[in-house]
Amino acid sequence: MNYIIETKQLTKTYKQEYAANEVNLQIPKGSIYGFLGPNGAGKTTTIRMLLGLIKPTSGQVYMFGKPLKNHRLEILSKVGSLVENPSYYGHLNAVENLEIYRILLQAPKNRIQEVLDVVGLSSASNKKVKQYSLGMKQRLGIAIALLGDPELLILDEPTNGLDPEGIQEIRTLIQRLAEERGITILVSSHLLSEIDQMADYVGIISNGSLIFQDKIDILRRKAQPRIRFQVDKKDAAWNVMLAGGYTSDIQDESIIIFNVDNEIIASVIEKLVSHNISIYRVEEVTTSLEDIFLQVVKEGDQHVSSSVKG
Repeated sequence: MNYIIETKQLTKTYKQEYAANEVNLQIPKGSIYGFLGPNGAGKTTTIRMLLGLIKPTSGQVYMFGKPLKNHRLEILSKVGSLVENPSYYGHLNAVENLEIYRILLQAPKNRIQEVLDVVGLSSASNKKVKQYSLGMKQRLGIAIALLGDPELLILDEPTNGLDPEGIQEIRTLIQRLAEERGITILVSSHLLSEIDQMADYVGIISNGSLIFQDKIDILRRKAQPRIRFQVDKKDAAWNVMLAGGYTSDIQDESIIIFNVDNEIIASVIEKLVSHNISIYRVEEVTTSLEDIFLQVVKEGDQHVSSSVKG
């Protein structure tokens, strides 16, 4: 697979504390990669290393197939970024702000109108930025990141602090940039619900360690519904299901099966009744993606803790 970003054992320590611990990112070309984790998990530290803003303690960053440390200017000329709050001059309008960055990037003059159109700020381009809403300011920050016509866009918590309408605007913009312009986008967030609605791939970081990385569909599969049977003889019921070839598990006083096909459920009920097992309740159990996220983080933290002790 062609990775736009690949890191190998990327590590950053501050006073012997790990801000990022052997992080191995693999971000496919053309994807929207959701970089997910609780606040303080190491997202911004990792992003700053990707952008060359801080130096790793150890490990390597490869972008566009080349090591960042040896090709920094060449690589970063293809990258646009918005890290934390966008930088702008409140007393100037959007066009004037963009002109400052256009000169620094040596971009053509027509890029200003192009990026204003892309982010939907053309109608407010002559309005002073201090009069913008937070969502408009975020879109201006993305416009600045797009001035250099990047192949890769890195956005650190772009929806942080926005109201639902602003979040929707940024989400739609990110999806459109990927679909219509083919830009690879790394977007960080602490909210799984946001990443779930726009990302193709997801990486979860906790306490500086990358604890999950795959297509987001793989994470969604963990949230598939199951059927819970509350019975009077759970061990006997489990044996009946095992003998029938059904994938099941014992949880508290219940038996869980992982197939919600109606015919299979009817067959299981029939088998349980034929073995004189009383069924008190049959119900569907669903697990939200947020619950899955929290479980992955909990398991990852336990793994890291046991590794440190070992």
